Amino acid sequence: MSILPPKDAIPVVAAVVMRAERVLLCQRHGGNHLPLMWEFPGGKIEHGESPSAALRRELREELDVDSTIGPQLATVVHPYPDKTVWIRFFSATLRGSLRPLVHRALAWVPLQELPHYPVPPPNARIVEGLLNGELSFH
Repeated sequence: MSILPPKDAIPVVAAVVMRAERVLLCQRHGGNHLPLMWEFPGGKIEHGESPSAALRRELREELDVDSTIGPQLATVVHPYPDKTVWIRFFSATLRGSLRPLVHRALAWVPLQELPHYPVPPPNARIVEGLLNGELSFH
């Protein structure tokens, strides 16, 4: 089921990447918006881009890897004080050695340790789904 975004929402895609019961998280740099928080990799969809094409591009730009984008796992609409984001989370498989091109750090986090990583509110809903077994990768 798809959630329709508010008219002014920024369309974003993010990848939930699992390997051996570990989830890939990327740490933001210090700065004005969500400094040093951990997040699923991804970014804004450019005009005319499909969600899967945008996510493949973002993973290449952020992690220097090729990817296969799987099914959509969840949709989250979240209002921040200055903007609203409409994030579609997809499962993804990565090929190549990860390099943090735009993030401060990368971590393969065991599921049970996810609560120890501060994540933005939209990502927190996905973390909760992973911990409760509500998100399926099959």
